[in-house]
Amino acid sequence: MQQHQLAEGNLPVFVFPTELVFYADEQSSHKQVLTLYNPYEFALKFKVLCTAPNKYTVVDSTGAVKPQCCVDIVIRHRDVRPCHYGVYDKFRLQVSEQSQRKALGRKEVTATLRPSASQEPSSARTQDEERRMKEQFADSEFFEQTAFQTESRPVAGGPSLLTVLLGLVCMIALMLPTLGEQESTVPVYLHLSVNKKLVAAYVLGKAGKNSPSQRN
Repeated sequence: MQQHQLAEGNLPVFVFPTELVFYADEQSSHKQVLTLYNPYEFALKFKVLCTAPNKYTVVDSTGAVKPQCCVDIVIRHRDVRPCHYGVYDKFRLQVSEQSQRKALGRKEVTATLRPSASQEPSSARTQDEERRMKEQFADSEFFEQTAFQTESRPVAGGPSLLTVLLGLVCMIALMLPTLGEQESTVPVYLHLSVNKKLVAAYVLGKAGKNSPSQRN
């Protein structure tokens, strides 16, 4: 029975919540978490697709869930302009077995951006709104959250901030006294061993080789 169900791709997918609501005036709401549960006796692979991937950053859009475990998928809204207010997007979570590519099951989650939580209607969504959503998603096209889509960092020609900070830390480490030096006003706990200084010099050299100016 289970094999027949898996072959047809009807495996139930358990995701919470089933709707994401972002509020433009609440920075904390721009980050939401989807929890994917795996109640089965076998591991599952998952993939997150979206109807509007350029509006969202999905951390770990692909991965695996161990048997009888769960994973959290972080979704950030990165385009809270007024032109997106009230627009419903959709995420699709596809799951498959570790050794297979065919999707065994899928679950869809809606996402919408609203101006403010204070303007939230007290009543539930109307039937007209439900009907409009169904019409909107009748022929929805989903796209993968590829690496360049999920990364919101601007492309820069110079070294990254992390590389610069790492280089500064290594330079400071090299300037600190070596462990065992007696004539130094620097506290003893800041004295570094020769091995630590060698590591700092190695990291500094690697950072310099990997910088865009060195590559060019």
